[in-house]
Amino acid sequence: MFKAGIDQDAIVQMFSQATARQGEVLRKAVADATLKALQGRELTLTNIRKVLETVSQAASTGLGRNTLPAVDIGELLGKAFSGLDAALLQAVQAHRKALQQFVDQGLALQEKHMKDAMANIEKMEDVLFASVGKAAQQATGALHPAWDQVLAAMKLKGTETGAQAASTVEQLMAQAQTAMREGRAASLRSAQAMMESYATLVSGVLIGMSEGLESTTSEATAQKK
Repeated sequence: MFKAGIDQDAIVQMFSQATARQGEVLRKAVADATLKALQGRELTLTNIRKVLETVSQAASTGLGRNTLPAVDIGELLGKAFSGLDAALLQAVQAHRKALQQFVDQGLALQEKHMKDAMANIEKMEDVLFASVGKAAQQATGALHPAWDQVLAAMKLKGTETGAQAASTVEQLMAQAQTAMREGRAASLRSAQAMMESYATLVSGVLIGMSEGLESTTSEATAQKK
């Protein structure tokens, strides 16, 4: 089982003891655990899929053991999905920041590595649904229909990941056209060399984004004192 960088037991225990009032706590815990796991590996679609599957299955297992009264399984599963979505949203933003570097250098979106990276961004929401869908298929009892309802509702509503992915692709295409009009051109050899380690680059960007957010939060807290 894929466990690297993910404390599945902690997630299982949290959901097995969750009450009806802890939905937001669970959402943040899932988002944090997922983001930490994504930061610990190259951001390929395969790695992202494994992380999402592992976390969603852990949440499902935990809720399957929850015997507390008045617990709305569907509500808590919805919070788990929202946490996954929040983490994956940051991964999309990391892709945007990384690709922006190449667009600014004038690297054409038609270049193979760029096309692959853009295609992967467009697949992010599908990967999210497919990964959670796998957890739903493996769920038993009341969990199975509850997961199905969550998935159906989110497919109808749309995810933050999907919205950000669409916006990212649109922005990068527009910026690439501007770069082309302005005659900017990248050194093909150096740009291609960077693109070959693209997944590692995006992972580094994602880590930097989180460190920057933590620094800003700490400064704001200090100023209030």
